[in-house]
Amino acid sequence: MSEEILVNVTPQETRVAVIEHGVTQELHIERTSARGLVGNIYMGKVVRVLPGMQSAFVDIAGNRAAFLHVADIWGSRHGPHAGESGPPIERLLSEGEKLMVQVVKDPLGTKGARLTTQVSIAGRFLVYLPQDDAHIGISQRIEDQEERAHLRDRLQHLLPAGEKGGFIMRTMAETASDAELESDLAYLRKLWAGIQERATTAAPLTLLYQDLHLGLRVLRDFVGDETTRIVVDTEEVYRTMKGFARDYTPANVERISHYQGERPLFELYGVEDEIEKALARRVDLKSGGYLIIDQTEALTTVDVNTGGFVGGRNFDDTIFKTNLEAAQVVARQLRLRNLGGIIIIDFIDMDTEEHRNAVLNEFRKALARDRTRMTINGFTQLGLVEMTRKRTRESLAHVLCEPCPVCQARGELKTAQTVCYQILRELTREARQFNAREFRILASQQVIDMFLDEESQSLAMLSDAIGKPVSLLVESLYTQEQFDIVLM
Repeated sequence: MSEEILVNVTPQETRVAVIEHGVTQELHIERTSARGLVGNIYMGKVVRVLPGMQSAFVDIAGNRAAFLHVADIWGSRHGPHAGESGPPIERLLSEGEKLMVQVVKDPLGTKGARLTTQVSIAGRFLVYLPQDDAHIGISQRIEDQEERAHLRDRLQHLLPAGEKGGFIMRTMAETASDAELESDLAYLRKLWAGIQERATTAAPLTLLYQDLHLGLRVLRDFVGDETTRIVVDTEEVYRTMKGFARDYTPANVERISHYQGERPLFELYGVEDEIEKALARRVDLKSGGYLIIDQTEALTTVDVNTGGFVGGRNFDDTIFKTNLEAAQVVARQLRLRNLGGIIIIDFIDMDTEEHRNAVLNEFRKALARDRTRMTINGFTQLGLVEMTRKRTRESLAHVLCEPCPVCQARGELKTAQTVCYQILRELTREARQFNAREFRILASQQVIDMFLDEESQSLAMLSDAIGKPVSLLVESLYTQEQFDIVLM
């Protein structure tokens, strides 16, 4: 399988597309304005120690001082649980002191960032805890005890004798080879050595380490044996990625190329069109069928329909072929839209067990190319396929879109007739409550048109019933559901 990775960079955002056999399979977007501080390591300066709160405020060159609690102080001189049984914070820190800290929580509202002195550096398969005692932890998402023990033994054999730092094996390590784990180990050790070197001479408020931006995370997280090319459309980022690859992933140096064509990179490969399609609710199949994808708070549902496809020998054959194609397209859409959590797929009902097994096998086969951890169950009694997909980041729709202010994300609007009847009820209530000379209805053009046409008789009858004139006025800024009743 050939794979290409496209990197489109502008000052505002970085976009990455993973292309397999000419088809866009994954999209990753990172905006400059939305990059947080979590993971950043600073040489901070203690500006205030608060014994009453057992906390300190540390300046890391932000708008507000960051917050450090005594329980988050870690070091060889304090032990892992300082603050529980260790010395109070006033003995550990003093105002004006330099201190290496890492951000664990971004600033929010009036609150500054939350800090820790325990450094952790994430790699592709491992998280390195250089200050920790030598131990190996396993991701909690790996639940099988035998698999956990096997992974721990594998990493133990790869670690050199006398290794002092601790490691946590990430979920992705389940499928990693020994060579990949060794590469990750070397990368993390080299990274920590660089941080230590900078820390010895760094002035207070200096940024020692920042988590990789999306362009460099491509080299760390996305590149595999199948990757043939990494195409970058910005010269500066191209040089940065080349330098990073030479230092940390030498095998990728020759794969990186600089795109200098006239047409935009994403347009050339049809990625812009794929982004627009990935935001739509309906996905058309080549056969004439289609999918309806609905993303809700609790879960994501995918409904498969035959649409205009009638190409089978009989009805069962038509359904079977539609479901087979849908299985491949659903798998791709999950990756493309980055849908996570609980996912329910409603394939068209099939009568034979053989057809159901074939569709399920095709679905599993298509999902095998997805890097994200998943669990897939078979068909339920209702003919639904249940699955879960790990949430790694916000879905594409959540990154690029916001709830509609008109319908409040319902996806539906009250009809003009429904709003008319609502206005008539409200008019009746206000006529009983207030003794006005006249009532004036302010509403959208569609609602006023309805009152002037189909519902003109209803309005006239109500006006007679309350014994007061009712006038109409179009408010062009109102949505179809908005209205006001003015007492004259």
